Order: sequence, then C-alpha cells, then structure tokens
Amino acid sequence: MYRIGIDVGGTFTDVTLLNSETGKYYTYKLSSTPHDQSVAISNGTKETLDLYNVSPAEIEYFGHGTTVATNMIIERKGAKTALITTRGFRDLLEIGRQTRPSLYNVMEDKAETLVKRSLRLEIDERIMADGTVLTEASPDQIVAVLQELKSKGVEAVAVCFLFSFLNSSNEKIVEECIKDVWPEVYYSVSSTILPEFREFERLSTTVINSYLGPRMKMYINNLQQRVKDIGVKVEPYITQSNGGVMSIGSTIQTPVQTALSGPSAGVVGAIHVAKTAGFDNIITYDMGGTSTDVSLVNNGIAEYTTKRKVCGLPSGVPMIDVHAVGAGGGSIAHIDNAGALKVGPESAGANPGPVAYGLGNEDPVVTDANIVLGRINPNYVLGGRLKINAKLSQKAIKNKIADPMHMTVEQAAQGIISVVNSNMARAVRVITVEKGYNPSDYVLVAYGGAGPLHAAHLAQEIGINTVLIPPSPGTLCAFGLLTADIKKSYVRTSLLGYDEATPELINGILGTLMEQGNEWLVSEKVELENRKFHNIAEMRYVGQNYELQVEIPATGVTEADIAEMKEDFFKAHELNYGYYNPKAPIQIVNFRSEAIGIVSKPKFAELDFIMDDVSKAVINTREVYFQESGKVVCPVYDRSKLGIIKRVDGPCIVEQMDSTTVIPPNTWFEVDTYGNIIINAFAQK
Repeated sequence: MYRIGIDVGGTFTDVTLLNSETGKYYTYKLSSTPHDQSVAISNGTKETLDLYNVSPAEIEYFGHGTTVATNMIIERKGAKTALITTRGFRDLLEIGRQTRPSLYNVMEDKAETLVKRSLRLEIDERIMADGTVLTEASPDQIVAVLQELKSKGVEAVAVCFLFSFLNSSNEKIVEECIKDVWPEVYYSVSSTILPEFREFERLSTTVINSYLGPRMKMYINNLQQRVKDIGVKVEPYITQSNGGVMSIGSTIQTPVQTALSGPSAGVVGAIHVAKTAGFDNIITYDMGGTSTDVSLVNNGIAEYTTKRKVCGLPSGVPMIDVHAVGAGGGSIAHIDNAGALKVGPESAGANPGPVAYGLGNEDPVVTDANIVLGRINPNYVLGGRLKINAKLSQKAIKNKIADPMHMTVEQAAQGIISVVNSNMARAVRVITVEKGYNPSDYVLVAYGGAGPLHAAHLAQEIGINTVLIPPSPGTLCAFGLLTADIKKSYVRTSLLGYDEATPELINGILGTLMEQGNEWLVSEKVELENRKFHNIAEMRYVGQNYELQVEIPATGVTEADIAEMKEDFFKAHELNYGYYNPKAPIQIVNFRSEAIGIVSKPKFAELDFIMDDVSKAVINTREVYFQESGKVVCPVYDRSKLGIIKRVDGPCIVEQMDSTTVIPPNTWFEVDTYGNIIINAFAQK
C-alpha cells in the first residue's frame, strides 16, 4: 500500500508517494494552478501514480497542504460575511488595538477588515466580566437581525459577544436561532472557535473563520470529488497551521486552522528527517518560489505561537511559529529610486515565472541569477520536463541590473544572490538571536526548490557549521504531510493567580479540556492506544501584556509540578527578556490542551552501498561563479547515483529532479545512511 502527500505552493505543486512497506518514496513536481488548486492536485496525483505504476486503489492515506485560505485573505475573495456582536462593539473590528501596522512607517495602511460596517449588526445582550448574565439575548431581536442580513445576500455570519469565553449562553441563543430560521448559512461563534480572552483577537479569528468557510467548503468538496474521480478511495486529510492534520469535516468547520497549512507541513517533515539523522536542535529553512519560511526547533519540538497575523489580521489559533520573508526563487530584482539593488518581495510566481522560462517576464529574478552564475542547469530543470533559456536570463540581468550599475553580468547576478541571502539571514536572526538563541548551536535543515542552492552560503553568513539537505528537499512539505499527527487544540482562560493554583483546580480545568479533545479524537476515528495529550499553561507577571508557555504533565498535576511551573516560567522569562523577578506576582492566563492522534511514521529506506569512487556519479562539468573564487570548473553530480560517502570536497554541484545543491569552495559534504547530504560549511581542505 502507498501514502501520498501533496503540497500546493505559489509556484509549484509537490507530490510525495511513499511505499508503506519498504519506506521507499518517490517525488514529483508540477506547476501550480492558481485559478483552482485542485486541478494541479488532480493532475499531480494521476501523473505520479502513472509514472510509478501504482493503482489509485493502493492509496491508503492522502494528505494535503493548501494555500487556499491564505490566498483568499490576500486577494479578499472570501464570502460576503456579516458580524453579530454586543451593542456598542461593532467597530471593535476596525479599532483593533489602536496600533499602526509598522511602528516607523506612518504611510503603511492597516489591513482592510473582512466585514463592511453596514454588515456589522448589534444586539442587546451583555455578559459581565465575571461570567454572569446581565442581559439575556432576545430571540425575537436576533431573528429580525438574521432576516435583515439574509435580505442583503450575506453568505456567512460571525457571532462574537463580550466575555462569551466565560459564558457562552447568549451566543448559543444566536446559534439556535440561526439553525431555526437560516440553516443554510455558514456561521461561526467565538465561544467555539476561540474561547479565550482578548476580545479583538477572538473577534478577528471568528470573522476570518466565517469569511473562509463557504469558499473553503466548495474547494474541499471539489477536491474530494476530483480525488474520487481519479479512483482514490480514501478521503484527504488537510494540514493545519499547528503542524497536525484533520479530516475534511473538521476543516470545513474551522478553516481558520489552515491559514498557514503548507509551511507547517515542511517543519514537521524537517523534524522527522533531522531526528532520523540524529539532530534534535534545528533551524528549518524553506525557500520556495515566492517566499522563505524559517522556524526554530528545540529538542525535536517546534516553537508555537498564538500571536500570529494572517495577512495583517490577528489569528489566535495555535500555529507553528514560522517567520516568512518575501525571498524566493521568483523574487524580482530591481534598482530602487536611490540606486540600490533590491530583491523582492514581489515575485514572478509560477506564471510568467523567471525570465529563463520564456513566458513573457522581462524582470530578472533570483532563479535567473543562479542560472547566470552556473549554479542551476542552463538547459532544463525538473529532470528535463521544463526547458529554460540561460541567454534570456543573461540579457535581463545585463539590461536591468548590470549596465545601470556599471557591473559585469556575473557581478550583478552575485549581487542579487548576496542581497537575497542577507534578507534570509535577517529572518533567521529574528527567530534565534532576537529570542536569546545562538544560531551556531543549531543545524540548518534546508529544503524547498531553492533552499539547497543558498543553504551553505546562508549558513556561513549566520555562523552555522552544519547544513542538512534531505533526500528530496524540493518536496519536503509534501513528505511532511505523511508524518503529521492528527491534532486539535483546546483552551480555557483562567486569569488565575499563581498562589491560588492547586492541583485540584488545574486538573479540573485540564480534565475538561482533555475530555473535549478525546471526544474529537473519537470522531476522527483515532484508536485509544494512539491518543495522547500535550498540556501547557500560559503565564505572565501581573500587569504584563504577553504570556510565556510552560509545559504541564498530561497525567495529572501535583504540588511539585506547580512549583516546577514557576521555575520553568523564570527560565523562559530570562531567555526571552534577559531577566526574571522571583518576588513579582505571577498569573496563569490560559490553559491549553492539544489532543493528538499518533499516525504511523514512515521509515526511510537506507542506502545499501558505500561509494568509494564519487566520480561515478559525475554527469557533467560546468563553469560556476563564486564570489570567493570567481569562475571555477565544477563537477556536477547526479544525486540519485550517490551512495554513502564520507567526504566530497567543494566546489561542486549536486543535481536532482526537485532541486539543486550548491557546495561552495572550502566546504565539503557527506552522504549518510538515509541519503541526506550533510554539509560542513566552514571546513578547510
């Protein structure tokens, strides 16, 4: 039997097909179809199965990472959404936190709200700050509001009342009214989507969910049908922003959970690959065609956050803490008004793509620079399926960059690479140095179609000695879909003073959350032996505005565990802020419980031979330009022909269908038992 994972990016759609019995897997890439992502998914599935002579009936698992939700918000193509809220609070969605998007850029506009003011309606209801009901919602008033919204052609409704995270009774009244008089409308209530304090974030998250719901439902149903038409009998699982997967039914109910679906799958895949290779502390580095995503992993566990924004809009759902910058293979290079060379964030995307594709783009991108420098095959990529024209790249860089800046074409191309590497280095420092971590303590795991091209030089720039390139780096996000567990997070706001915390109180709160999680795992058909829970407390000093996460045992909290929570909070505070105050009062803000359904992890097929003569893998030689050495004639290795190797000195190039790895001068690489390329970025010959 086989498992298949498909990740849709802005430029390419990646497919990984895994043999569940042997651990051998196969990869495939094709251009994305932005007008309808399910087209590329359908085509990619069919072409991959045909290529490797696998019957659709042999597929036992289908995982999918999607950018549909993100694209809908970026392009503002979601459903016509209305908001029902507490009287006096209709403008909270617009007011927000009364902060500018950028502290130092007064010209940057705030993100446009997803609900027009005319569709934000109020009702008379009020829950007090202690959870008591001051004014009960009137069903008659609610029905009148719903009839008004229905007459305006509304497709989705978001419901968010003040303090409903403490008492959801008024929101439940609205929910019952919707079921009675307007059952066909898509709706979200905040006490279900995000039952925690901070009204604006809860409101924003609920609105995003409703805005995405109808369109995501159509997409999921379309995807489901296309997969069935191919002959695949299993239903797809969809990746969430927290790195887990969930069923189609859960995805339709909470599409906001998928806002950062693709990047999280890559992190999960990188963790699995790195653990197999013996590395627990890693920095994941995913450079695709449109952007670069980086994330920090300590002891095999990714950093999580509930403070992310999706296209400028706050979302309080738990997400893997991925930091993204507009730096990809398709990022456009240009000269700004001050005469400086800039790269990105605008991208040429899948169509027209790099100048070398010959599809009409005349602005050079990062891929064109790599072609001019000889780092990418000057004739084709994707194993020959996509022809490229290196002369077009040279002409574009000469006309747009080199001549205006009085440089040679190679110098201009190298300048483009240096600028984009600097942009990515800053992104890595955001998740490491700025949070108290030393990059040199980590291994850089590079993937995405463009990641291995830049990984060694990026590692040198930020002081990382070891780089790991997975066997199929260009499709690692798709592979990550095959390693992701089933997950869903549950939260309860407590605002509890640390001195008031007792084992009975904490275990009571967590017990309720775990019971909800267990019911969900049952609905996801997870067997009892495969269920587990990961519990955390979010703590802060009284008066602080941000919390720090501290782990709690899922087997029950004791007095000793509560004392350890304080010590762990002190450590986290010192790491993040450089100090801690043992005498200041502490507050436990939220308790979270993550319900996890463990899926069987694929085992990697091991290489079965040690290669003594690496020249047997040489398929070509070509001139490659490096800033540190100028032009050098380099051997080009076919990665599929490499066995276990102890050391190969650079400079050289390693080619494969889904990516190209650059080994610069004064570095070397080895190939381990599982086919990973491990680069020593600072070794001298």
